[in-house]
Amino acid sequence: MKKILIINTGGTFSSVESDSGLAPGISGEQIIDAIHPGKQICQLEMEDYCSLDSANITPEDWVEISRRISRAVNVYDGVVVIHGTDVMAYTAAMLSFLLLHVPLPVVLTGSQLPLFAPLTDAVDNCQCAIQMALSGKNGVYVVFNKKIMLGCRTSKVRTVSFDAFESINYPQVGGFNAFGMQLNEDALPKQTGELAFDPAYSDRIAVLKVFPGLNPDIFSYLYEKGYEGVFIEGFGLGGVPFMKNNLLKEIRKASEKGMAILVGSQCRYEGSNLNIYETGQRVKACGGIPVYDMTQEAVVAKLMWCLGRTKDRNEIQRYFYTNLTNEVTLENERA
Repeated sequence: MKKILIINTGGTFSSVESDSGLAPGISGEQIIDAIHPGKQICQLEMEDYCSLDSANITPEDWVEISRRISRAVNVYDGVVVIHGTDVMAYTAAMLSFLLLHVPLPVVLTGSQLPLFAPLTDAVDNCQCAIQMALSGKNGVYVVFNKKIMLGCRTSKVRTVSFDAFESINYPQVGGFNAFGMQLNEDALPKQTGELAFDPAYSDRIAVLKVFPGLNPDIFSYLYEKGYEGVFIEGFGLGGVPFMKNNLLKEIRKASEKGMAILVGSQCRYEGSNLNIYETGQRVKACGGIPVYDMTQEAVVAKLMWCLGRTKDRNEIQRYFYTNLTNEVTLENERA
């Protein structure tokens, strides 16, 4: 019988009523008892890592969760991570890079209602996640509301609906219906090589959403405070203003000093392209590194991961011009 490890981190899934509202408080043993069908198809083992609202999950937690998964690869057939929905997409993206070439399915799931609430989606989401963890399809995934999505392509797009997550700019890996689990083989990651767990990262990064009137001084401020990388969410296809409130001069200065400046779009769908408009071409000429159709969560995770390996701006650019785990559709592939 196959063995699945479930790592519980808390979130709404594990929450109970408290004097301050919903807060994680359900143990791993209670979770195992509640998902009986899972015990009939495989051996389940539970590990309580933490009991946190995912808003309190940090990069240090990502490293520790990844370390525990890396120790599990020779013992279990798959891993399910129960996680709060608010930060789940960030965690899924970071695990995708920290666990490059992971040789088993790592599946994140959670719920919009607590496990013991009426009409909860927790049991169904967890049972579907276990099915995906039993699939033998290597990679990091998010399973939610009967969808199977690649971890580095997933974003939370709704706050209270059961259909809270979508696969962004990438097909769903699969789903569940009356015929069981259906997988899209073409969308599964084609992984090669040995597991490359490396806990190094840097959190000295910032995300800037461009708005009319943004003060260009923000870039020199961030550089002086020791930030190593910035992700700019530009207008439309990635445009950045260069007349009044000219950001380009400061972007060029920061880039020449070695800061990695990544540029994408504020729009969630269809990605960015810095080659179409003058506003995009100018920021690229000033050192802006395009992120194409990556999710914001994946850009943040990949930048942290890259800075854990190198501080060299050109090396970071090389990483972002490389599709490591299906996190990006590069420009020549989109033509």
